[in-house]
Amino acid sequence: MADNELCRSLFSFIESSPTAFHSAAHVVADLGQEGFELLDEGSRWKLDGGGKYLVVRNGSVIALSLGENFTVESGFRVIGAHTDSPCLQIKQNPRQGSLAYFQFGVEKYGGAILPTWFDRELSLAGRVTGLTANGEIVTYLIDFEKPMMMIPSIAIHLDRGVNEERKVNAHTDLCPIMSQTISDIGDWNQLLVEQVKKQYAEHPLRSILGQDLFCYDCSPPALFGTHDDFIAAPRLDNLLSCFVGAHAIKHAHTDANCMLIFNNHEETGSVSDSGALSNFASQVLRRIAGDTEKRAICLSRSFFLSLDNAHASHPNFQDKTDPDHPVVLNKGPVIKHNSARRYCSHGQSSALFRLICSEVGVETQDFVMRSDMPCGSTIGPLTTAELGVDGLDVGAATWGMHSIREVTGARDPVFLALVTEHFFDRETFPVISKF
Repeated sequence: MADNELCRSLFSFIESSPTAFHSAAHVVADLGQEGFELLDEGSRWKLDGGGKYLVVRNGSVIALSLGENFTVESGFRVIGAHTDSPCLQIKQNPRQGSLAYFQFGVEKYGGAILPTWFDRELSLAGRVTGLTANGEIVTYLIDFEKPMMMIPSIAIHLDRGVNEERKVNAHTDLCPIMSQTISDIGDWNQLLVEQVKKQYAEHPLRSILGQDLFCYDCSPPALFGTHDDFIAAPRLDNLLSCFVGAHAIKHAHTDANCMLIFNNHEETGSVSDSGALSNFASQVLRRIAGDTEKRAICLSRSFFLSLDNAHASHPNFQDKTDPDHPVVLNKGPVIKHNSARRYCSHGQSSALFRLICSEVGVETQDFVMRSDMPCGSTIGPLTTAELGVDGLDVGAATWGMHSIREVTGARDPVFLALVTEHFFDRETFPVISKF
């Protein structure tokens, strides 16, 4: 069932992207090989028709592919996603008073399903900022790429109610064990310096000044099922969408203006200098459009396709979803609806997306939350409100969202890839009535 080549590429992207900073760096490196030029926000820009450009800010990426006959008034076809995933972020200092073991306390990053983090080999990745031998302050991405720690469960004999009413205290129960004793580690900052030297031999650090480090599951992505029907992997939410968006802009053969907006910090509310509530995307568009009039025309002729995983109906918990709107893995992209606009989809934007899907032979599904349950959200409504652009929220059907390992259909990345490529490549874009 799986498209093996596409799955291999997706799996490679996931494994090389243990944190939002790594996923952003991977997108930049990948698109850089396709001729995308990295722009510096602190320098003047000169953009040319037919040019391809990248802008990076604190784990977020914006990519631009301008038409040969570029005019900003033509608008943009935009795909959005987020680079971060729920996880555990380690605190700055090692934990004190932990018997004979070297441990760290952690903070919950986003809405992780905490019980899934027990009894798994975890590694450590992120970024460190430090002082070099010649006095420069430099940031490095690091990834230990091997099991470094584990959070063991307590035995059922010591907690007889574990299967009935398990509650996880993030401060006391989720402290990963890294070593037998502190002497096995030595100085923690020195260990980080040694890891930097291991990965960047030409740029040795003298000392560490700051760190943003996260735990991640060491188990690689995998296909499972009788006919490889399903994908199990960490961080499918939302690396699957980032992968599909980058794949689409790489393979775009069009004179249309295309854009990717991949934001960091969606899982923690998007309030940051690089989140969907920041000025990152609007600032880039102001610099492209120039005056206010051109920017207004550009946005009125643009469309934002927000990609983020969607909840699939669970066969073991059928009472948790609306039975009138079943969502099934391997049955096509899921349009997400909410009357309070927790998703940015509406009847007109859904109609446009269904048309695009039908043109490449892809069926769509609809997700609506049960009316007696609260609805989640994503970057779609935040970005469309900030920019004043029309849009739609859609994603691949997923089980176990926010678990340490999530599940989607093996065909779902293929469906999204077909649709997003056509979204960029379609010769003309359908005009939607404005009333």
